[in-house]
This record gives sequence, C-alpha cells and structure tokens, in this order.
Amino acid sequence: MSVLGKIERYLRRTGMPPTRFGRLTVNDPRLVRDLRNGREPGRRIVARVEAFLARGSEQ
Repeated sequence: MSVLGKIERYLRRTGMPPTRFGRLTVNDPRLVRDLRNGREPGRRIVARVEAFLARGSEQ
C-alpha cells in the first residue's frame, strides 16, 4: 500500500484532520493535500510518516 493510502486509512479511522496529521508528522500542514495532488514523498518523509503510523499516535 502506498504511503498516501496508509495516511488516508489512518485519517478515516481516527477522524484526524489532514492538516493536523501533516503538522504532527513532518511539520507540513499541506502534506496530505500535496500527496493527493501527486506529490511524490522522499524517503525521509516516508520514514517519518511510517514511524508516526507505527506508534498509532494521535498526540
């Protein structure tokens, strides 16, 4: 599954707004919007997102 797919599933499950997710994971409130519009995340972004998702954290 793509990183965007994992994010979308997390957002649906938790009800977290996409901007909050971006701020908490990579300090970029536009992250999810940009990914939805075709942005390709780099390895560091993917690693930070996956680490956040692995923690299952809503902080």
